[in-house]
Amino acid sequence: MESPAGARHADYADGLESFAKYRHILSRSAKCTGSYGMASALKDITRTLGIVTLLAAGFTWFGVYGTGGPVWLRFAMWFVTMMVGAISSFWIVPFVFHRHLKTAHPAIRILAASILLAVPVTLTLEVFLFLIGANAALPYLPIQFAYVWAVCLVMTIGGFLMDRARRLAELEDAEPEDRVAGFLQRLPVKYRGADLWAISSEDHYLRVHTDRGEEMILMRLADAIRELGEDNGLQTHRSWWVSHQGVSDARRANGKLVLVLKSGREVPVSRTYQPDVRAAGLA
Repeated sequence: MESPAGARHADYADGLESFAKYRHILSRSAKCTGSYGMASALKDITRTLGIVTLLAAGFTWFGVYGTGGPVWLRFAMWFVTMMVGAISSFWIVPFVFHRHLKTAHPAIRILAASILLAVPVTLTLEVFLFLIGANAALPYLPIQFAYVWAVCLVMTIGGFLMDRARRLAELEDAEPEDRVAGFLQRLPVKYRGADLWAISSEDHYLRVHTDRGEEMILMRLADAIRELGEDNGLQTHRSWWVSHQGVSDARRANGKLVLVLKSGREVPVSRTYQPDVRAAGLA
């Protein structure tokens, strides 16, 4: 039995909310090999497959999009559609966030990832709706895509914020050298293992000073300081942070205190931060 177009899209919006809940769980499994080991990765994947199966069974039982199709086909529709979205995120999220749009503003990366994720999910759903005779007409495709994209956008934002919170929580317990190593992961490969000397703010970007050169990244200075922690260095100016090991000298220029990096670059020290600089033994 076919559902009216309006009811069909309302049903779809409800169904995609549940799909979105498990998608972030499965996308985390793509990172598990490096973070938790193969055993944990397999455990998470197994758990996710169980969740997908239960959700697909629930949608099949309640007959979302009508009950005209065979039970096995309706179950396959939800199971495969959910799996397509989750598996697609394995490639799309790293492709957008860590490769081609690595330096773009987070809002742009989130928008791009959600649009790309919506494509395979929409196409998969349309194929199954056609197979079960649920009026998968071409004129409705833009509307269908809009529903899918809206949910993907919300969940991509949620996944981004959850991943950010997780990384900050891990940093709370990290050793000082681990914090620096984690921060340097934001830079190109040649800077991995480099000695971090200082960070300076330039508009919306940060210039990272190391013993292997300088590199620009898109990040706020406040976020970088929070990520590096108090044990690795200190802020000397509203636009500067220095590492303890990056300072080679301190002197006065035109009556103002400046620190000299090992590269020879001078770092300003404002009156606000002079007590902290002296307490750290840098001046």
